Amino acid sequence: MPTIVLTLSERPSPEDTRHIVDEVIAITNTVLEKPLGRTALILRYVAPEDWFIAGKSLAEFGKNSFRVEVTVVDETVTKTQKAAYSRKIFERLSQLIRHLHPFSNVHVIDVKGAAYGYGGLTQEFALHHAEAATFLEL
Repeated sequence: MPTIVLTLSERPSPEDTRHIVDEVIAITNTVLEKPLGRTALILRYVAPEDWFIAGKSLAEFGKNSFRVEVTVVDETVTKTQKAAYSRKIFERLSQLIRHLHPFSNVHVIDVKGAAYGYGGLTQEFALHHAEAATFLEL
């Protein structure tokens, strides 16, 4: 189950926000080959005056930024997939977010299956006990 934390420095319109969220989820599902039914996304906003790059706020730069953090189970995503994911997310969000600072970033976080899970089950347990995890299907 990938969990995505998407942080934006501007609060776009509700329609634009939904479009950005949908794009990030779609790229995650396609490039990282993760199922939609097990994908979670948390959206956060940080004011441009509270986001600093090289000691200056985004407000001072007159720029916006994003950070995408996606947590996946270790060894379920290849280095090639991670590189493609970073590139595709950056390319797409560069089209959707105005005045984007080039230091906007993507972070794929690999965690051990025994240290990550949902529904009270670790991913490692669910892998070895698929019948126990069926109640978690959406």
